[in-house]
Amino acid sequence: MNVRHLTFRLLQVYVAVVRSGSVSEAARQLHLTQPTVSQQLKRLHEAVEEPLLQTSRGRLSPTEAGRELYRASREVLGRFDDFEDYLTALRGGERGRFSIALVNTAQYVLPRLLGPYSQVFPDVEVTLHIGNRRQMLTRFERQDDDLYVFSHPPSLAHALAGRFLRNPLVVIAPHEHPLASRERIAMSELVGERFLLREPGSATRMMFESWLQEHGLSLGPTLQMASNEAIRVGVAAGMGLAVLSEHVLPPEHSDLVILPVTDFPIESHWQFIIRRDRRLPHAAHGFLRFASGHLDECVPPRFVANELERLLTAWELIH
Repeated sequence: MNVRHLTFRLLQVYVAVVRSGSVSEAARQLHLTQPTVSQQLKRLHEAVEEPLLQTSRGRLSPTEAGRELYRASREVLGRFDDFEDYLTALRGGERGRFSIALVNTAQYVLPRLLGPYSQVFPDVEVTLHIGNRRQMLTRFERQDDDLYVFSHPPSLAHALAGRFLRNPLVVIAPHEHPLASRERIAMSELVGERFLLREPGSATRMMFESWLQEHGLSLGPTLQMASNEAIRVGVAAGMGLAVLSEHVLPPEHSDLVILPVTDFPIESHWQFIIRRDRRLPHAAHGFLRFASGHLDECVPPRFVANELERLLTAWELIH
């Protein structure tokens, strides 16, 4: 390999192609023509002298050598992004950028932190990526983002986690449900009713199914729905019951009731995740510092579970 033939532009193009799986999509993202991207890939292949990309199911994916080049490219480009952020920090720390990937339910809670943070640091660019758990795990494995928010974190072999918010899972029913006036209900009285569930792999569904298994219970009829909002509306309309994060419920939910089920709520926590093998931009580090110091002001005290200082200390010891 002739390293002298490698340039930042070649590496940027290659990373964009691997991420998107398409020459045309990479060209669109980089504001280049497709022939230009193809030519850059050819130059890169000639410099490395090994096959870097292969076609699988209509998408481009890296070969074994290509995966190593992708990791090296991300490291090189990331280092210079960090240097740019470092220079920004020297000029006052009021500019920079970072990205957060969060599972769908977290979009109900994270704005409570990001709103006040953005008011204090209006020139910091924050990019949010929201999706289901499977999509966010893919982003985590590809190291696409700086911070991740999960209620049920991925394997922590390559990551650090810090709780910041309680995420109680409650049983909800339509307001006119015949058991709504009871002081205490056993789950065994409800499992024969239809439950509305998220897709397999959803953290809420995983925790609910694990809870049922621990208590020797199984559900009767179920209906899978695409989003928490769809489930909330479905329950209000009388389609069935559901187990959802309490944060999904609006402050005023006269059409719904939280049923007082024994051994509920199921205790869960929102956690910030940092990859051990990825440098954290100054702006992301500053956001975690802000969250650690202002969490009590941004969310109701009964939900606070602030372990962010411990997370920051652990990350600083590594880096």
